[in-house]
Formats: sequence, structure tokens, C-alpha cells
Amino acid sequence: MKFRYISEVRAYWEALRDGRDLPYRSEIDPRGLERALEYTFVLERVAPQVARFRLAGMHLNDLMGMEVRGMPMTSLFTPKARAEIAETLEQVFTGPRTADLILTGETGFGKPGLSGRLLILPLRSDLGDVSRALGCLMSEGPVGRAPRRFDIVDCALEAITTAGNAGHGSGRLRQMGGFAEPSAPFSGSTPRAIRSRGHLRLVVSDE
Repeated sequence: MKFRYISEVRAYWEALRDGRDLPYRSEIDPRGLERALEYTFVLERVAPQVARFRLAGMHLNDLMGMEVRGMPMTSLFTPKARAEIAETLEQVFTGPRTADLILTGETGFGKPGLSGRLLILPLRSDLGDVSRALGCLMSEGPVGRAPRRFDIVDCALEAITTAGNAGHGSGRLRQMGGFAEPSAPFSGSTPRAIRSRGHLRLVVSDE
């Protein structure tokens, strides 16, 4: 089952929504993501088109050959893909929208073929603003010589629909300590889709 944990992370996020637009960052319980934790991460938006890793599973560290906590999300991408991933992040936080990307690894000496899939799901902070995101990144193939960076093959952005507007700042928050975020400096329904290679694809739900 290729990229099997992507669907698990999406299902967990949808369950937390429970009819609201977005869940809160404080509702994320690592016990609910136990099987996918190696591939899971939490982002913090720090500026327009810029988000850094607050938490990241070991798979992301393996891809980069270093601890990625505190690094910008764009560090996982080749220079030519960084403008597109930056715009994707902006759409995730300001839409808000979900993003589902198909990736291919940059090849070279000691860097065999590598494919990947990336899911980014917006979250509200404890203040209610959309400045956090839950994500999952899985790759298929040997990691080889790190760092491994990716190009974007396809990107689907999906508008978020709700059963109502009850989630905007309402509801009791479940505080979970298991996903604490110690600070670390940077060292170092039929969807309609239109997309050509190198551009974003917006998926709009008719429901």
C-alpha cells in the first residue's frame, strides 16, 4: 500500500474537525497518529508564504540528513520548486485549503530515483488564527545520499467545506501534552481540476 499513512493522517484530521471548518493545534494527540508519526510533521506559519517545522518525524530528518525542526518547509524542495511550494503554503493558510502533492526526488550521484507524496492540512492555533498545519510526507525508494530534495509533479488544493460555521472559535479544546513543541533554532461532489505541470491545481467541492 503505497503512501498508506497519508490517508490515515487525513482521516484523523477529518475526525477532529467533526463538522467544523478546522481543528485546533492543541487537539492533536500523537496517540491518534502513532503508526504515522515517523512521517508526520507540524508547521507554523511565520510570514506570508513561509512556514517552518515545529515538529517532524524521523523520516524527514533522514531525507535531509539532519534535524529539520526549525527549518523552513522550502528546504525540502529544489530551488525551481520553492516558489510553487511557497504559494501552496499561502493557499493552505489563507484559503484555508488542504494540499495534496505528488513529488519526485532530485537525482544525482548517490541519489537514486525517489517518489513522494505530501499532505498539508491547516489547523487553528490556540488564538484561533490559521497559522498551524498538520502534514505527512512519505517517500518511496532508497533515500541514498542526503539531503534529498523534491520537485513537484502535481499539486491539488481543495477548498474546505463544513456542515456549518460552528468551528470558528467555538468548542472545547482538548489540551494534549504529547505533541509539545520545544523551540529550536534553524541550524544550518465531483472535483473540477485545471493544472499543467509546474502549476497549482485547485479542486473545488460542489457539495
